[in-house]
Amino acid sequence: MIDWYTVKDIDQIDTPALLVYPDKVKQNIDLAVRITKDITRLRPHVKTNKMREVCSLMLEAGINKFKCATIAEAEMLAMILAPDVLLAYQPVGPKALRLIELIKAYPGTKFSCLIDNINNTQVISDLCKNNGVSIDIYVDLNVGMNRTGIKPENTENLIKEIIKLPNIHIVGLHGYDGHIHDESPEERQKAADISFSLAEKVLEKIKPYFDYPLTIIMGGTPTFPAHISHANCELSPGTFVFWDYGYKHMLKDLPFEYAALVATRIISIVDEHHICVDLGYKSIAAENPLPRVHFLNAPEAIPVAHSEEHLVLEVPDSKSYTLGNVLYGVPKHICPTVALYDIANTIDNNEATGQWKVIARNRFINY
Repeated sequence: MIDWYTVKDIDQIDTPALLVYPDKVKQNIDLAVRITKDITRLRPHVKTNKMREVCSLMLEAGINKFKCATIAEAEMLAMILAPDVLLAYQPVGPKALRLIELIKAYPGTKFSCLIDNINNTQVISDLCKNNGVSIDIYVDLNVGMNRTGIKPENTENLIKEIIKLPNIHIVGLHGYDGHIHDESPEERQKAADISFSLAEKVLEKIKPYFDYPLTIIMGGTPTFPAHISHANCELSPGTFVFWDYGYKHMLKDLPFEYAALVATRIISIVDEHHICVDLGYKSIAAENPLPRVHFLNAPEAIPVAHSEEHLVLEVPDSKSYTLGNVLYGVPKHICPTVALYDIANTIDNNEATGQWKVIARNRFINY
């Protein structure tokens, strides 16, 4: 029986190549919905997939709220008529004006963004006023990631300043707990509870300043199941749509399936125990130590040397491999791997069926 990932007409696809399996993507989306139990709480992050077609599958599943990291990703979502798009990034410099231009160009989409600084929020307020628009904002909290966000204890003073500004509407709090990577679901739950409690305390302090309810957004792929027990919390997994080797082996309690792979060909037989494939830095995310990819049809092939266009693999016996043979790899980290490709080849029932453009890998689409 042919393996699920094998492409019968792989001879028609040049390598290195990104392969996406739409049926597997749909299964992962459905699983995320089932885990969450309330689809209105899902706000998936699209930084992993960067494709209109994948986001459209989420819309078709009934997901109406999204999170993104770049202006291009925000525009991609607006292009498919996504109703609610959060730019989970504080826009500074030209990015702030680009966001305003999106608001004007796509009135059917409600855009929002993060802020953690009063001076920058003033700039955004002025831009909105000068352009005749308003914007919803979430105050970004540092709940342990130590990357962006205001310290929770300083949030109330920031809120007092922001509510004085015109054309700015605070709708909630955002906290990214990407520092939580415990393999144990119990330990992950404890850590997520701590992060959420920081946001919850802030929410209780600032409630008197508002006559409407505020929302908390937390939880990437590792922690979104842990935050289901926290009321009034939207959940933002992203990697779940494609899955990868890193999360597969770290988050064994989450039964998502591989839905995106890389295909590579053997381009040289080096010696008795080494072969070389065309999967260089430019084709697989290289921020992790080796091995950065694991091969489904050659698990014995171990990456030992990596350069821009080449990956050398150590094998038991190179005589078992033939020049031109295709290996199907699972990236250690799928998100930055996807961003290395212009297109993804779609595979259905072991056959190549078309291509999806990785449109938001570009920094600019129109705005």
